[in-house]
Amino acid sequence: MVTKTMKIYFMCSIPKTLLFVLEFCLSTVLLAQLHTGDIDTVHAINRKVIVSENGRFLQYEDGEPFFWLGDTGWLLFEKLTREEATRYLENRRAKGFNVIQCMVVPAIPLVNIYGDSAFVKNNLSCPCITNGKNFTDARQYDFWDHVEYIIDEAAKNGIRIALVPLWGKVAKQPETTVENVTLYARWLAKRFGSKPNIFWINGGDLRGDVRPEIWKAIGTALKANDPNHLITYHPFGRTQSSTWFHNESWLDFNMFQSGHRRYDQLKGDGAESWKGEDNWRYVLEDYTKNPPKPTLDGEPSYENIPQGLHDTTQPYWNAHDCRRYAYWSVFAGACGHTYGDNAVMQMYKP
Repeated sequence: MVTKTMKIYFMCSIPKTLLFVLEFCLSTVLLAQLHTGDIDTVHAINRKVIVSENGRFLQYEDGEPFFWLGDTGWLLFEKLTREEATRYLENRRAKGFNVIQCMVVPAIPLVNIYGDSAFVKNNLSCPCITNGKNFTDARQYDFWDHVEYIIDEAAKNGIRIALVPLWGKVAKQPETTVENVTLYARWLAKRFGSKPNIFWINGGDLRGDVRPEIWKAIGTALKANDPNHLITYHPFGRTQSSTWFHNESWLDFNMFQSGHRRYDQLKGDGAESWKGEDNWRYVLEDYTKNPPKPTLDGEPSYENIPQGLHDTTQPYWNAHDCRRYAYWSVFAGACGHTYGDNAVMQMYKP
């Protein structure tokens, strides 16, 4: 199973002989880790994940490595029923994923598949909460009960949920203030901070210099009310969290979004910072900063999405491309990698 996982998600545009050797080595290492407990399993989900002493990687408290193998299930909480969420999580477990990146609030107003609103009158500081959580009673089972159900189902499958409290487009709305995001983040951390299988991802596809006061308020509130789980920041395409937040006390590890463009799709990005498809360069840049913090590509090019993202006349990124991105960033020193698929990330239902 581990060998198949590696062949699905990793490849590199190198000679076939060397590729075979790399796949064999990675498969062997992961198989050994599976037997020694290094890969997260259902039995390991209660183990706390921390930053390694050298500031380069993630590990369990006892020193065993934790490798972040993520999937972008962005709209999992909003779009899927309980049965669909369980089937998705079981599928991801079978494929070797141990982290799912999910938006908690992708937009406002926000209503899930059961018709439950997340907030009272779209007010971030007023989560819509009911008494009880019995699924058979619609008066009890609310939006947040559904989020909790999915987090718990993930735990049963040995998967950690990386929660994104607020997506970038919500942060840009004038109704979003430091005051109400602080109250919301504080409540969110208290509601779910007792779950063993979570990470926090601040930000959401937005540069850190756009509404930085919002991101700092969220990060500070999360860390103050849930110091036991690690926090990172998901930035805009072709940028990295370290540019703005590396020295923030709430940021435990960095994340970059290498994005969805080809080498020739510059489109206004500064030539001095343009990396094209070379996601490994973000890793090298992050590792020049002090203090050292782990880093990973939280959004490389998605499989089955147009190159450049929006123009459907362009070629589409394929499995080979996704493997190449994984190889390049991990071999450069990333503490893990996140995969994405165009249909899965939006929980598309044909």
